[in-house]
Amino acid sequence: MMKEQNTKDLDIIMQEDQESSFDFRTIYTILVLNWSWFLMSLIIFLCGALIYLRYKSPVYEVSAKILIKDEQTQKGGSSQMLANMQELGFMTNSAGIDNEVEILQSHILAREAIKNLKIYTEYKLDAAIKDQLVYRTQPLIVDLDPEGIKYLDLAGMPIEMTISKVGSKYTVMGTAYTKEQTEKPFSAEFSVLPSTVETCVGTLTITQNPEVRTFESKEAEEEYMNKALHVTIYPLSSMTESYVKSMTVEPTSKTTSIALITMNNKNVQRAKDFLLELAECYNRQANADKNEIAVKTEEFINERLNKINIELSTTEDELEQYKKENKLTQITLDATQSVSQTTEYTSKLAEVQAQIELLDYLREFVNNPENQYKIIPSNVGLTDNSSTGLIDKYNQTVMDRQRLLRTASEIAPQVQTLTVTLDQLLASIKTALLQARHSADIQRMSIQKQLAQYKNRVSSTPEQDKILTQIGRQQEVKSGLYLMLLQKREENSISLAATADKGKLIDDPIYEGKVSPKSLIILALAIILGIGLPFGIIFLLQFMRYKIEGHDDVAKLTQLPIIADVAVANNTNTAGSIVVHENTNDQIDEIFRSMRTNIQFMLKESEKVIMFTSSTSGEGKTFNAANLSVSFALLGKKVILMGLDIRKPALGKLFELSDRKKGITNLLRKDVVTKEAVLGEITPSGVNANLDIMTAGPTPPNPTELIARENLGQVINFLKGEYDYIILDTAPVGLVTDTLLIGRQADVTVVVCRADYTPKVAFAQFNSLASEEKLNNMCIVLNGVDMSKKKYGYYYGYGKYGKYGRYGYYGRYSRYGNYGSYGSYGNYGNYGNYGNYTSSHYSNKDDESIKRK
Repeated sequence: MMKEQNTKDLDIIMQEDQESSFDFRTIYTILVLNWSWFLMSLIIFLCGALIYLRYKSPVYEVSAKILIKDEQTQKGGSSQMLANMQELGFMTNSAGIDNEVEILQSHILAREAIKNLKIYTEYKLDAAIKDQLVYRTQPLIVDLDPEGIKYLDLAGMPIEMTISKVGSKYTVMGTAYTKEQTEKPFSAEFSVLPSTVETCVGTLTITQNPEVRTFESKEAEEEYMNKALHVTIYPLSSMTESYVKSMTVEPTSKTTSIALITMNNKNVQRAKDFLLELAECYNRQANADKNEIAVKTEEFINERLNKINIELSTTEDELEQYKKENKLTQITLDATQSVSQTTEYTSKLAEVQAQIELLDYLREFVNNPENQYKIIPSNVGLTDNSSTGLIDKYNQTVMDRQRLLRTASEIAPQVQTLTVTLDQLLASIKTALLQARHSADIQRMSIQKQLAQYKNRVSSTPEQDKILTQIGRQQEVKSGLYLMLLQKREENSISLAATADKGKLIDDPIYEGKVSPKSLIILALAIILGIGLPFGIIFLLQFMRYKIEGHDDVAKLTQLPIIADVAVANNTNTAGSIVVHENTNDQIDEIFRSMRTNIQFMLKESEKVIMFTSSTSGEGKTFNAANLSVSFALLGKKVILMGLDIRKPALGKLFELSDRKKGITNLLRKDVVTKEAVLGEITPSGVNANLDIMTAGPTPPNPTELIARENLGQVINFLKGEYDYIILDTAPVGLVTDTLLIGRQADVTVVVCRADYTPKVAFAQFNSLASEEKLNNMCIVLNGVDMSKKKYGYYYGYGKYGKYGRYGYYGRYSRYGNYGSYGSYGNYGNYGNYGNYTSSHYSNKDDESIKRK
């Protein structure tokens, strides 16, 4: 339960540390340490802002107010016209202020205004810093023919050209684009204006501008006129889109019908002209919309008058034509004659029908294969002479053939000749019968038509009388309608002549000021970005870095005590990387004295075994173990340094020992360990008489099994009786399990991490080992702090070592009043949530400035 509570406390503490990790002190530190970057960034952004303000073309705001008149406020003539339209069945489409606002900012109006003013062409004059935009005062006017303007819209790319003048000669160099957006350069030279230039888009016309501004002197005028003129003709559609986007229209209030039009443009006069022309186009369109009903009505009335006039003037002609079409003179006499003709045509129809039936019978007989080469019936009443003649000839040939067959066979030449003749005659008979059938059908249809006509005359006599009465009635109705339309036409013409504008500018367009660029805002933004960008980059880099950099990083990642920050050693001697020496008082000596003192505070009475480990190789555990051993030896204490990293031994190389066959592995493989055997594996350090070394010895094939044997405990127990301090240099705890086995013998476990080398995720393993109590009395040593770096100089403030007041930063490590209860550190949980640490992902490079492994 106590273990779980300590774990929770550690998590809460570390979470609070993380939440407050980016506090004011951090910000102040970043500003102080990187002031040059902030200054350089600020200068760059301010210079960029000044350059932008210098070269950016200003945009100005111009506004105008237009009164939208309601249709009900128009003149009485207009109201009368609307009343007349209502009498004719037409409805008016009155629009509110919201609709008019939408119309004012429509693309159609803007396009018409731009086209009328020809502001789709932009002129710029050469200037020292940036080209000068000119409007209405340019030396020349360049225009494109109407077909070219349409083509330019299809191409979607502008025409760009430069017109230069040397003396009296003009030179034009430009580029146009086809519909496929293929670039087509063009050029021309001329001395007389106006002049034309042919392009792939259309014909350009260049003329002298009559509105060129006046000049103080002839020289100033010549200089202005001789400047190179840059001309750009934009597609009408793209220019329309640009103007519509730069324009806003909104009512001034909910109780008025006044619309405020605001326009942003690079030229104030051009914006004013556009707003004036927009109002004109709006009125023209509104008048066209209002007059559309009247115009359509007038067209309708005129059309109806023409039709009625024609109808009235041709009524008698229509009556006469009707009588002619129906062959009427007197309705009673015509009816008697029609009855007689009906009887006659009925008889003729019966005769024709009999002929048709006879022809059908003969065709059926002829087409029957069973009747081949037989006599065809004749003299049956057939009236078609052609068919009768062919049938008679056919019958005679049949009889001749039958007569020959009595004396000859069918293959006889005479019989075959007659057979061929019969086939030809039969084909002709079929054709003749078919033609006779068609003729009979035509004759029957004609008789039926005549018969129907006379029957209709008999039955339509009452209807014809009725139609003649209706024609007279129509004459009276159309006469009245003709008079009414004449009156309405005059009223409509009066209303059409009295049309008033729908929109009225209540004030000339007003210049409101410069919209962009806003100098103060841009400069303020440059200052903010100049400070914020490097700050953001530094913060992002710090956020993304995965290795520790200094003491603060370690303090945030673990609650284990940090007993020393070991600086990079600047002095070397003949004893490898042993930097602690007798009768010296430099910075590195003082650091190891502080480490020695802090460890002494952590050791209880009779405790003397100190173990050094790390997360991976190259972090300096052997270096720190060796120098701490020397520091203890300088106190006059008997110290032995044991190389228990038997996989990768380094003590022999560090102390430059020639005999490396002696070592702990020789003892670990023995069945029985004696005191004499232990003492026989010890080697003097050669650095201090109080310091002895027991190296790792020969590298065994089974290091873990050797470490796990009881021999190691026996060896350490023998050494406890001979030495005041036993310092164990072990393998990295993050790579192998040897250290965990050795840790059972240690009273204090010193975990060495290295600045700019150890990954932050390694501390998750350290916290886990502490919380699970797998290693005793754990503490942290931060190795490899480069005091020459400015950030460390600022953090630690060592300065010249003689000034102990600044070096007193280490004094906070001396607050070990609570070290008597270090056993509680074993209760810390897996702090930091760093996950499983895999040290193999990190390199084992040694810092060249630190001669240690």
